[in-house]
Amino acid sequence: MFSALANSFKIPDLKRRLLITAFLIAIYRVGCYVPTPGINGAALAEFFNRIAKTQGGTLFGIINMFSGGAMERLTIFALGIMPYISASIILQLLTAVVPALEKLAKEGKAGYQKINQYTRYSTVFLSIIQSYFIALWLEDPARFEGLRIVLQPGWGFRILTVLTLTTGTIFIMWLGEQIQERGIGNGISLVITAGIISRIPTAIHQLFVLISPFSPSRRQIQPFTLLIMAALLIGVVFAVIMITQGQRKIPVQYARRVVGRKIFGGQSTYIPLKVDTSGVIAIIFAQSIILFPATLASFIPNPGFQRLAQGLIRGHLLYTFIYALLIIFFCYFYTAIVFNPHDLSENMKKYGGFIPGIRPGNTTSEFLDHVMTRITLAGAVFVAFIAIFPDFIMAWLKVPYLVASFFGGTGVLIIVGVMLDTIKQVESHLLMHHYEGFIKGGHIRGRR
Repeated sequence: MFSALANSFKIPDLKRRLLITAFLIAIYRVGCYVPTPGINGAALAEFFNRIAKTQGGTLFGIINMFSGGAMERLTIFALGIMPYISASIILQLLTAVVPALEKLAKEGKAGYQKINQYTRYSTVFLSIIQSYFIALWLEDPARFEGLRIVLQPGWGFRILTVLTLTTGTIFIMWLGEQIQERGIGNGISLVITAGIISRIPTAIHQLFVLISPFSPSRRQIQPFTLLIMAALLIGVVFAVIMITQGQRKIPVQYARRVVGRKIFGGQSTYIPLKVDTSGVIAIIFAQSIILFPATLASFIPNPGFQRLAQGLIRGHLLYTFIYALLIIFFCYFYTAIVFNPHDLSENMKKYGGFIPGIRPGNTTSEFLDHVMTRITLAGAVFVAFIAIFPDFIMAWLKVPYLVASFFGGTGVLIIVGVMLDTIKQVESHLLMHHYEGFIKGGHIRGRR
């Protein structure tokens, strides 16, 4: 691996791409510490500490994770890239149900560029709405128990906040596109990963405080427990890699066609059906829905509604059960949106392809749907387990959620998936220039 990293800087084009990627990510991390005008950062951080201790997570906590901690400081990148992710998911879902968008998606590069433009417009619209409501939320002193967050509330603060946060999100989107075009890897995914990885030093510090006998709270974690945590971390990462890379290969045979003096077709190939098609999207959907009542309860002072929301707070058995069911549901929902067995079977039939032992047409479509349903169940159950595993770690080992979150959940799935994808791209450059890749005797499969 170290020799492969050294070889990466021997290739001028790859070296330039790696340096550009590192430089743009560094710009993003610097922007995460530039404060929004008119905000008392210390008071806001204290408020988020109270949220973390009492509720265990809200929609603001999700935004804070994706923004690399910029939300709790309300910097210019406080919204992070979440509006762009939301807009992308919405456009992707609408593509499957709106005929005009579906037609655009089938037009190749031109259609992709048009949909991408719609995604950018939607990102600006969502950013304006989110930033405006965040400004209103910050101006209400009754919610912060005596903490004065906004120094000078009013329309001037609201307009300035909307302009600042919206511009920050657009700039992050531009950084991701520049990484995609001039750097290495998926730009948006690398920006999200950089934000999640930036939380590791804080988690390590909290863990050190828990294991140190000289800390004010004395030693709360014994050395043997620390070894168990290390083994669990390695096991979780290994399992996530296996599921992320897992595929069911459906063999496909193409019939021979004689056109004049040339013979076309006759080759064998396969259709790779991923075990985990939805990836982290199912967790994001489930988190947004199940945490919405708890977040809404902080805005609506209704005792009955707040008691109902208390049962859907992280750590409760009802929360864990509903959360797991929602993840399994959205795994199937997203797979049904992006995978169309009827279109796949029709395309195979059009070009003379067939699955050995399966009749072309509807029979092939039913077979593909049956196989996808079965393997999606395994992927959905695994994703649900990984998502709720940090809650068990937090309750069992008595560690803060920031430490437990690296044993599963959204962060681990994103980090592992993005790192595999980036390493695959770097390895392709190395092999193209006749250098040895990261893995001897095999290659890494990128995400699809």
